[in-house]
Amino acid sequence: MTTPVKRLQGRIPGWAKVLIAVVVVLTVMFAGIRLSLLPGLREFFGTETKDRSGPALLKSIQDMSRYEAASGNFQVVVDLEKDAKYLPDALRGTRTLYVGAGTVDAYVDLGGLGDDDVTVDGDRTSATLRLPHARLGKPALDPDRSYAVSKQRGLLDRLGDLFSDNPNSEQAVQKLAVKHIGEAAKDSELTSRAETNTTDMLEGLLHSLGFTEVKVTYGP
Repeated sequence: MTTPVKRLQGRIPGWAKVLIAVVVVLTVMFAGIRLSLLPGLREFFGTETKDRSGPALLKSIQDMSRYEAASGNFQVVVDLEKDAKYLPDALRGTRTLYVGAGTVDAYVDLGGLGDDDVTVDGDRTSATLRLPHARLGKPALDPDRSYAVSKQRGLLDRLGDLFSDNPNSEQAVQKLAVKHIGEAAKDSELTSRAETNTTDMLEGLLHSLGFTEVKVTYGP
C-alpha cells in the first residue's frame, strides 16, 4: 500500500528538489552566521586577529619649507547607491550610507622666497615680506571618526559576500567623502585664515627681533 507521503514525494519534480536543496544549504549557512552572534557560541564561530605585518621601511625624506597655518575639520554624509540596469533592487543593488570625517590643512609655502620678496631697511627696524597665497593640502580621512551607518544589499550581493572577502567594499564611499571634504574646504575661509595666522606669526617673530614696523603682503 502506497502511503500519502510516498505519493507526494513521487510528484516532486527534479528541479524542485534541486531548489529545495539550495534553500536548505543557504538556511544552514545563515543559521550558522546567526548562531555565531549568540553569547555562548561567539568563541566557537569567532575569528582571531593576528598582526603579522613586517616593519615599516623608510622610503624617502623630504625637507618641509611650508608653514602649516590652519587646519579645518569637516564631516560629510555620503549616500551612494548602485543599481543593476535590468534587475530590481531587492535582487541586485547596493546602497551605503557613510559618515566621513576628515581634515584639510592650509599652508603658506616659504621655500620659494627670493631676495626681492623680503625688504629690510638700513636701520633694521622696518621689514616688508611678500608671500605666495595660502594653499590647501590634500584631505585626510580620519578612520576613527568615519563609519558606515547602513548598508543595503540585494539578494545576489548578499550571497556574493558569503563567498568573498572584499577589503575595498567601502573604497567608493571613502573616495566620495574625500572629494566632498576637499570641495567644502575650497568653499570655506580656510586659506584666508591661514594667511591671517601666518601674518600674525611673522609679525610676532620680527617684533621680538627688534623690528617696529612689519608689513606682510600676499600675491602670486
